[in-house]
Amino acid sequence: MNRQQLIEQIKTKKSFLCVGLDTDLKKVPQHILNEEDPIFSFNKAIIDATAPYCVSYKPNLAFYEAFGVKGLISFEKTVKYLKENYPHHFIIADAKRGDIGNTSAMYARTFFEEYDIDSLTVAPYMGEDSVTPFLGYEGHWVILLALTSNKGSLDFQMTTDEQGERLFEKVLKKSQQWGTKDNMMYVVGATQGRMFEDIRKLAPEHFLLVPGVGAQGGSLEEVCRYGMTSDCGLLVNSSRGIIYASTGSDFAEVAGQKAKELQEQMAVQLQAAGVI
Repeated sequence: MNRQQLIEQIKTKKSFLCVGLDTDLKKVPQHILNEEDPIFSFNKAIIDATAPYCVSYKPNLAFYEAFGVKGLISFEKTVKYLKENYPHHFIIADAKRGDIGNTSAMYARTFFEEYDIDSLTVAPYMGEDSVTPFLGYEGHWVILLALTSNKGSLDFQMTTDEQGERLFEKVLKKSQQWGTKDNMMYVVGATQGRMFEDIRKLAPEHFLLVPGVGAQGGSLEEVCRYGMTSDCGLLVNSSRGIIYASTGSDFAEVAGQKAKELQEQMAVQLQAAGVI
């Protein structure tokens, strides 16, 4: 999916919601565990209930790899189901890959050729040759970690050099020599609030993937006030607040309602910013 197609989906659906498929079998409703493939069964129900209200899905690979081959089969079935039934939804593989060049090239082949997924989260710590192998696939995106919402982000991302430049700012500047607004996004945690102003000074047009709204305490209104662009420029992820909103037999219905509530809030923000 290219940039214009993504923007069109956002405007059509009046939503920039990304639903995180962080499927933990310890948290799903008990009756799901009786299914032949409980991870896929849970995902399918969540997808069917939330698809009208979101533009993207983000399966987190750790939750699938934890179950070995069975988990990867569930991941593959989830991706296939999305591509066959909801082909206009943007799929993000949240895998945070990034290694020396030939290893990154194999990761890129895995996700962009074998699975044909739209985008992949990538860790930039090893620099240019660990990121550029992912950028050679037309219609596919790198989503680079920039400023995350976890407590440990302070350990490295906020450290400054002698000129007062913070590490995340260096990542934003340098990485724009490798990719463009058409094939690179950045992860910026919703809990960073007004820091979005600083992000936008350095990356005024790039899309930002924003986790942390809802369960982690990030404010959608604040994210939009400081981070939204004329094309929206945001994909706001919600995982736990949607997929685990109910542990009963109505889990999918409740997930759909939670997604609809977020979509309605997003429509207000899009209208206020003149995007729609």
